[in-house]
Amino acid sequence: MPSVARPTFQSACRQWRQMRKFSQLDLALEADISQRHISWLETGRSQPSREMVTRLSEAMDIPLRERNAFLQAAGFSAAYRETNLDEPSMTPVMEAVKQVLKHHDPLPAIVVDRFWNIKMQNKAAMVLIELTDAPEKMREIQNANGELNAAMMTLHPEGLRKHIKNWDQAAPAFIQRLKSEAIASGDPELQARLKSYIEMVSPLEQAFEMSDQLLPVLPLELSFNGLELSLFSVISTFGTPQDITTDELRIEAFYPTDEKTRAFFTTEVA
Repeated sequence: MPSVARPTFQSACRQWRQMRKFSQLDLALEADISQRHISWLETGRSQPSREMVTRLSEAMDIPLRERNAFLQAAGFSAAYRETNLDEPSMTPVMEAVKQVLKHHDPLPAIVVDRFWNIKMQNKAAMVLIELTDAPEKMREIQNANGELNAAMMTLHPEGLRKHIKNWDQAAPAFIQRLKSEAIASGDPELQARLKSYIEMVSPLEQAFEMSDQLLPVLPLELSFNGLELSLFSVISTFGTPQDITTDELRIEAFYPTDEKTRAFFTTEVA
């Protein structure tokens, strides 16, 4: 099998700049260097130092996984590790995440990785997932480690999707979120995975129609055999990640939009 050619630093720099919708002048201003130097870097007339690659990465907000690839394209070694969640060095991170999940009970909260695999969840999130009436279908959207995938669970016809009352509004917004994540990541593997999730939904269902009455946030209106719930979410990330795993973890905490929903979780989560 022929080897796949790695992108050169020049092409990678140009691709990231274009993905971020920067002109050479925009990037020069963000990185505090001259526009001429940006031009010379992209044409190969100048070769970047390791410090320059780091500066450009920060200016273009390149995720840590792709910063490693950017460094390697310039001829330097990778700078960031990808640590398993169960390794000792991750203990402070995992303790912090556990505290966040615990304190968010009795309301749902989950921790997902870049593929939307659920790495951790609190009691309330388990209650919410168990409300679906097709547990055998839930097994179809587990990965090899037995983890549920939050994106697939939302879009799968037998997952939460069948319980979402405002599907016509919620689906296009969620799909746009997946598309935005794919573009921002610059990661071909993630882009392919997110595309496979989106393909569960027909093009017609992806079309967004502006409502006449916009709320501050778009709620997820759920119905489970007469039980009506309404939730919106807040997403949290680590402020200063220095590890790929930490950089890609997200905590999604759900909040009620009405007292009926709050009362349900308060009652059900001991």
